[in-house]
Amino acid sequence: MATSQLFTEISEQPAALARFLDAEAANVARIAEAIRRAEVRYVMIAARGSSDNAATYAKYVLASFNRLPVALATPSLYTVYQTPPRLADALVIGISQSGESPDIVAVVEQARRQNAPTLAITNFADSPLARAADHVILQHAGEEKTIAATKTYTTQLGALALFSAALADDRARRAELDAVPDAIARTLTLSDAAEYAAARWAIATTMLIIGRGYNYATAFEIALKLKELAYVTAEPFSSADFMHGPIAVIQGGYPVLIVAPRGRVADDLLAVAQQLKARGADLVVISDVADALALSRAPLALPVSLAEWLSPLVAVVPGQLLAYHLTSAKGYDPDHPRGLTKVTRTR
Repeated sequence: MATSQLFTEISEQPAALARFLDAEAANVARIAEAIRRAEVRYVMIAARGSSDNAATYAKYVLASFNRLPVALATPSLYTVYQTPPRLADALVIGISQSGESPDIVAVVEQARRQNAPTLAITNFADSPLARAADHVILQHAGEEKTIAATKTYTTQLGALALFSAALADDRARRAELDAVPDAIARTLTLSDAAEYAAARWAIATTMLIIGRGYNYATAFEIALKLKELAYVTAEPFSSADFMHGPIAVIQGGYPVLIVAPRGRVADDLLAVAQQLKARGADLVVISDVADALALSRAPLALPVSLAEWLSPLVAVVPGQLLAYHLTSAKGYDPDHPRGLTKVTRTR
């Protein structure tokens, strides 16, 4: 099988994240100092697609370590309905790899009109989003030629993790980040295991993706990749929400992917996986927990155990590889998914 541009960009993620950390550390420290002086009380984030999943990760990181409640913006209130909410005491963050979505830019522009501090996380310094914000964190991911976001997603997670550590002036957590590029590089060795899992699911048209906590975002991002590349109806759930009804759909052979790295929610995810196994689900498990991996006929064993708050940066990689191989197994072109463009300009 010829190597696609998508696989190349998945493989570039260790270098992209290392480049970002090297280039932006000082800038992010300056931004964090400015935000501390602003004495914000909560965060509002505007994003779409994969960037929206990065924003979900931010809800956990900024709330748990920085004690800042995080809300996701409703951009149509700013553009379609022309009724933006009051943003007093808020830090408003726009996240967009291209920086060109008019609705995301509109949220940031309105925040500046209300004198709220604003931050853009984007891959392009000359983008409308970067120009609209008070502060800019550049992703340094390099050009992403494929439609599906991979290295721009992980560098967004890296940007949020770095910002959180800098905002808390937490040197220990900042040091933990330096180990992530190597951890991602080692996780890329799961390509063959992901290809085997994809072969098992080659005729699947629907599946469930389950995560919780910091990896709730990972479940949504993997589901998005499976939808846009392999055209599978992949539904993401928190393991807690899943037990409140959706578990009823499970029957023999139903494909379920569980994202369960070690951490505070690992036992909960293990219990859910055990129930799913008992109901006959066909499990693929992304984890570094032996008991969880043992429940899967196609385990994706994470080779590195990171602190839970950083685990989404590596846990998403086997999901990306699974989406790539499943797309190829179904005979589709992973570099040119139907009906999609790289930049989506919603309003």
